[in-house]
This record gives sequence, structure tokens and C-alpha cells, in this order.
Amino acid sequence: MVLPMSPTIDGHEFVRRCEELVPGLQARAGEAEELRRLPEATLREAREAGLLEAFVPTSLGGGGLGLEALAQGTRVMAHGCPASAWTLSFLMMHGWLLAKFPPGARAEIFADGPIALAPAPLAPTGSVTEEAGGFRLTGRWEWATGVAHADWVMVHAIQAKPVFTTWFLVVPRDEVEVDDVWFTSGMRATGSNTVRIGDLFVPEHRALPAQDFLHSTETLDGDGFGRLPVPPVLALVAAAPALGAAEAAVEQFKERLTERVLAYSLGDRQREQPAAQVRLATAMSDLASTRVRWDVAIADLVAAGAPGAPSEQMRVDTRLAAAATVRGARSVINTVVEGAGASVYFSTSPLQRLQRDVEVLKGHVVFDWDRTAELAGRFALGFGLRPTDMV
Repeated sequence: MVLPMSPTIDGHEFVRRCEELVPGLQARAGEAEELRRLPEATLREAREAGLLEAFVPTSLGGGGLGLEALAQGTRVMAHGCPASAWTLSFLMMHGWLLAKFPPGARAEIFADGPIALAPAPLAPTGSVTEEAGGFRLTGRWEWATGVAHADWVMVHAIQAKPVFTTWFLVVPRDEVEVDDVWFTSGMRATGSNTVRIGDLFVPEHRALPAQDFLHSTETLDGDGFGRLPVPPVLALVAAAPALGAAEAAVEQFKERLTERVLAYSLGDRQREQPAAQVRLATAMSDLASTRVRWDVAIADLVAAGAPGAPSEQMRVDTRLAAAATVRGARSVINTVVEGAGASVYFSTSPLQRLQRDVEVLKGHVVFDWDRTAELAGRFALGFGLRPTDMV
């Protein structure tokens, strides 16, 4: 068993522990798809490795790690199963988000220790009205990744009066209804079902204005993310499973080339074919370029967040880099799958699973290339950010 996480662990050790999970994630990828959530063994191994509290501030008993560790660890875990890596990364990152709530909420959420698991649907598809001591909440929220494993649920809701504003609220898991709707072609292990609340009172200490939740520069002691806002962190971390999937796909294609005998030939081996060699080198080159841009975007964002909040330009650049990472990863996977033969289209093929997962992953709003490129181009031409731009 891996030793539990301690507040003194560094990012390199965290990534090493993520690497140790890869064989198990790979072995259980089919099971995770069938279950449409993480297998219990996966969650247990992550807990025993000390991953689930790694990004909770040290002042709350967590590991206090930051963006670099989370992004790189997620990329590595995706070599085993992109959907499982996505889910684990969100459960870990959301520990950091839960720490943003007021002291009274933190006292409840972390009463039993630094591990608190929660989905966090971002769209403000609920409504709240203020009343004595708190809020009356109702709504329906899609994309509640990891809700099957949750202790709490974070939701985003609109308050129309007396002044229009939006709030993030956190409620116990047993106070929400879950609609089992996650029947998808890929990313099945995320279990990103829909949650509903009919009429629920939420005390004021478990509510936070959305602007403070997403963009506040206030930090707790031992917060490894420093003054980084949520949207650019989310964008780069959520891109990591796609990049890890592309890395795994290139390695699997390389191995396949060494074994494959071409159909309708006189025993020709694919590894000896110039076209296959060109295709492999093309994928390797494109992957290297994609990885460098993502690595640079992480380093730049971390550096910008050290002295203060990142500039608007940095936030726009990060959103564009994250979307480009997913776009590049998808292209790399398509390149190798196109040259891997018909048998990779069996649903049990690891290459097919990687492709399906990334095809679904790209649908996340922060990776919508048209919207992201429009935002970046508009900003480059001197138009200001709009309230709905997620940067």
C-alpha cells in the first residue's frame, strides 16, 4: 500500500503515485465504462495513495499542492483511462473549491478530515430567493461529474431580486435527487448525471457569490493554487485527460505496428511500410507540439498567479491553449487510429476507447473551438470580455 498523503509531499511524489495507479485504471477501464462511474477499487486506490486530499489547503489538513501537480498527475492517469482520470481530477480539484466557502461551511465539510468529494456543475441553472438565515434553492443541473461518489454537491443558481446576481451553494448529497441520464458513447466512467433540487433551505454560510467563488484572490494558508482564478485552472486540468489519451494512443499505435501483418498481402508487416513510419512520426511530432504548448501554458499561469491575479490577456491565452490542447490531442488520436486497421473499432479496443473518450470530452464548453477562438480573436481586436466569457 502507498503511504498516506502528508502536508509535506511535493508535486513529483504526487505524480509518481498517479503513475502507480495507471495499471489498475487500465485494467478496470472496461468495468468503469460498464458501471458508468468509478469502480470502488479505483476510488479505494486513490484514497489509499492520498490523492483525494492533495489539493485541500494544508490549514484544513490537506496536501496543499497546486496546478502543476494536478495537471501532470491527471495527464499521467489518463494513460490508463481518460474518463477515470477526468473524474478523479475533478474530485481532487473540487476539494480546493470547497475550501473557498465561508468558515462555517468549511467546518461542516471538513469536520471528519480533509477528504470531501463533490461534483460542481458550473451552469447557473437553478434559482435562489433570500430568506432569513439563508436561501431557498430550486433547480436542475447537468454534468455532475462523480456524483455517485459524492459527500456534497456544489450548484450554481441565480438570484433575480433585489439585485441580479448568482451564487454557488453547497448541499449534502442526500438532499439532492440524481437523474440517471449518463448514457454516452464515451467518458462513461465520469457518471456525469443530472442533479435536481425541488425546494431546499440552504443556510447562508453554505453560499458564496459566484464572482468570489470563481475569481477571488483571497486564499487560505497552505493553498497551493495561490491567487489563481477557477476558470483557467479548470481549463488546463480538464485538457489533461485528452493529452494523456493522445500519449497513450501513440504508444499503443507504435506497439501495434511491431505486431501487425497487413490483410490482403503476402505477409507484409506494417512496421516495414514507409506510410506507417510516416504516420507514426507525424503523430509523434504533433503530440510533442501539443504537449509543449500545454506545459508552457501551465508554467505561465502558475508564474502569473504567484504575485497576484493573472491578467485578462493571460486568462484568454490559457483558455485558447486548453482548447488547442484538446483539439491537437483529438487530431493525434485520429491520425493513429486511421492507420491502425479495422479491428481497433471493436468496442473493447483500448484505442477505440481512447478515441471515444476524447470525442466526448471535446464537447465541454471550455473546449468548444468556435466559441473559444471567437473569444480570443474578439479580445485581440480590442473588444472587452463579456460577463459570460468563462476565462
